[in-house]
Amino acid sequence: MDTWQAIDTTRAIRKFADRPLEPEHLDRILNAGRRSGSSKNQQNWDFVVCTDRAHLAELAGVGPYAQHLAGAAAAIALVTPDPATADAPLSVMWDLGRAAQNMTLAAWELGIGSVPATVYEQALVRQLLGLPAGRHCEFLLSFGYPADPAALTWAKRAGGRKPFDAIVHYERW
Repeated sequence: MDTWQAIDTTRAIRKFADRPLEPEHLDRILNAGRRSGSSKNQQNWDFVVCTDRAHLAELAGVGPYAQHLAGAAAAIALVTPDPATADAPLSVMWDLGRAAQNMTLAAWELGIGSVPATVYEQALVRQLLGLPAGRHCEFLLSFGYPADPAALTWAKRAGGRKPFDAIVHYERW
């Protein structure tokens, strides 16, 4: 799969087959995040991998839209310095987004679906992941082989993206 094909065809997958990820697939996904570029090469991230079914079910409680974590083969918690602190780099969320996108595209190439979960319950995620002081988890990514293999080739939805001309401006607005 070439890069554009991965970008153009990737879909959010929320329902996963009941099978673990191949270890080499999980390693490839994690390496895709690790290899992501970061501002000043700070690499201000850590990844907490969760594959235990009971732990995944607990993590599904971190937000109102995180239920997919319970059915995932793996979840990767994206951990950064706490962005609310005065000395947190302004680029930390940009860098984290780049790492997350690398992971989801690497997964898609392997036939693995993914979807992000936003953390609303910070105390719960801190306790479940055992985060040290000064570290923060705003997002987790669910990964798994799609429950419906046809999901890998779903057609684009009509109206799924704003038209090019509606969002692209040259030189000035």
